[in-house]
Amino acid sequence: MRDPRLTEQRNPASARIDELEPAEIVALINAEDRRVAEAVGAESAAVARALELAEAAFRAGGRLIYVGAGTSGRLGVLDAAEMPPTYGTDPTMVQGIIAGGYAALIRAQEGAEDHPELGAAAVDERAVGPTDFVLGIATSGTTPFVHGALRRARELGARTGFLLCTPPSEELRATHDVVIAPLVGPEVVTGSTRMKAGTATKLVLNTITTGAMVRLGKVYGNLMVDLQVTCQKLRDRGQRILMEILEVSRPEAEALLDRAGGSVKTALVMARTGVDASEARARIDRAGGRIVDAMGSST
Repeated sequence: MRDPRLTEQRNPASARIDELEPAEIVALINAEDRRVAEAVGAESAAVARALELAEAAFRAGGRLIYVGAGTSGRLGVLDAAEMPPTYGTDPTMVQGIIAGGYAALIRAQEGAEDHPELGAAAVDERAVGPTDFVLGIATSGTTPFVHGALRRARELGARTGFLLCTPPSEELRATHDVVIAPLVGPEVVTGSTRMKAGTATKLVLNTITTGAMVRLGKVYGNLMVDLQVTCQKLRDRGQRILMEILEVSRPEAEALLDRAGGSVKTALVMARTGVDASEARARIDRAGGRIVDAMGSST
């Protein structure tokens, strides 16, 4: 019987991939990969809704929590792990739950995804509540661990979403606050959802968190300004940001950053408004973190 899930169907374009030369294999995979961005683009409205839910959670003091198994879980954990170094967020603000625990990041824990009660228990361990947004990721749409986690999250009052790469049922759409379904088509190697489905997942998660961070004022213009200098690389980046925006020399940028306690956002508001670090921080807080409002339009 043919599997109804799009992610498990055979791709006729790659039916003889095992007979191809290396350059032909690369060309075939690349041709299939080009379908991914278009599929994600077709889900723009749903992705925007997920972004809004994430922003609302953050502004309410809640969290964005990804739940997945295998590749889906790893991509959620990866996106969560990249937020603190990129945007200076608290590590608890974006979190990833993967079936089988963090050991599954480097070694597959295949049986863990079959137990919905383990997904529910993982949600309980994170003390999920009404201010949180929990996004389940299961490209096939059927992973029991993910469904169990989302069911429990809704019982606890959290907003929930589902990301899959096969046509969603009406029941799924009715159950969750948002459903994102980029239909990338059958994989080059049947069922290998680490490929197109995985790429689509990465694009969607990048867009949700990047968009939410922009909305929260972590970006000024297109520069990552919510930066606390904690190492030489970040100190150099912070100085270069100030040099570019304020058109000052490196020594001037360095001195300003020191007076701001290492905070690029604070330094920018100080320079543009002429206030001290304490008042600059207060203005940023009153503006909800958006320095575009705390000091005027971006340049």
